[in-house]
Amino acid sequence: MERNNLIVLPKSQCRKKTKISREQSFALIPHSDEKIEGKLKTFVPLKIIRTVPRSKDDALFNFLLAQYHYLGYKRTVGENMKYLIRDNQGNPLACFLFGSAAWKLISRDSFVGWTTQIREKNLCYITNNTRFLILPWVKIRNLASHILAKIALRISADWYDKYAHSLYLLETFVDKTRFRGTCYKAANWILLGQTKGRTRNDRDHTIEVPIKDVYVYPLAKRFREELCNDAR
Repeated sequence: MERNNLIVLPKSQCRKKTKISREQSFALIPHSDEKIEGKLKTFVPLKIIRTVPRSKDDALFNFLLAQYHYLGYKRTVGENMKYLIRDNQGNPLACFLFGSAAWKLISRDSFVGWTTQIREKNLCYITNNTRFLILPWVKIRNLASHILAKIALRISADWYDKYAHSLYLLETFVDKTRFRGTCYKAANWILLGQTKGRTRNDRDHTIEVPIKDVYVYPLAKRFREELCNDAR
């Protein structure tokens, strides 16, 4: 009707959308980037902090991961666990994020031995280490594998405390074009194979992504029995 001069509409109030860089996604948190290096024994015991939403540690975790991880970081959805790691003097060293497990993964599903129906029911008992960040100014030999070992000892209890159910298996994907997975191997994670270079949203099999190594870490001796339990 406006085109036919029958009515006059007010000027649009919509503003043109602008891209927001990943650095602007979270509030800037002042932090030191002075080099931290030396032998691991100098910095232990580490403080492995399970961050609480809207806390100072959570804000720092979000900013550091968004700023320094090569994949960036956005808000998490679904069940997840964030760990901010500090040294014995309180200096931030690393960020570890665990979230939803891959919906379907041939090598993992074969390793577990479950059916499609049971996988769909029990997938919540697996979590994926979706982000792993040692801050770029931190140079401490064996730090990453040490953190992985420490987290493996507590994450199931932390998960139960937060979500009222345990975990029985950890998984992660390592981009072969960037990393060798040395710290996962040192922490006794098991290399199962490689992904197919596709994403979970690639219904037409046209999207190619880097092939990644698939690692898992059982959290219980009877993890297969627990994950294949159809009576939950």
